[in-house]
Amino acid sequence: MAIEFEDVNETFRRIRLSGRLDIQGTEAVSIKFTYLAASAPRRVVVDLTEVSFLASIGIRELISSAKALQQRGGRMVLLVGNNAGVAKTLDVTGIDTLIPVFADPSEADAAALA
Repeated sequence: MAIEFEDVNETFRRIRLSGRLDIQGTEAVSIKFTYLAASAPRRVVVDLTEVSFLASIGIRELISSAKALQQRGGRMVLLVGNNAGVAKTLDVTGIDTLIPVFADPSEADAAALA
């Protein structure tokens, strides 16, 4: 599991995850992801386009960080791009009722900044 980030400006961050968000992958990035996603009231796009597998523990990590960010006055959205496997997993779980999910990067950015 790999994690990268880009600060577009002081209030807008993109976080890219790649690999498997299973037990081992989630544990490998959990502390850094939580820090990057929820430590300040930012607008955050989490890019899941390179995630090859998304387990329930990974979904819980996304939800808990999104809630923590929201409590600090920020907002998180998810970008799935053409990643049909991850998009289907998120759709089946109904996560989009908690965190907006987008296929288009510009729509994800706009929603995060809204």
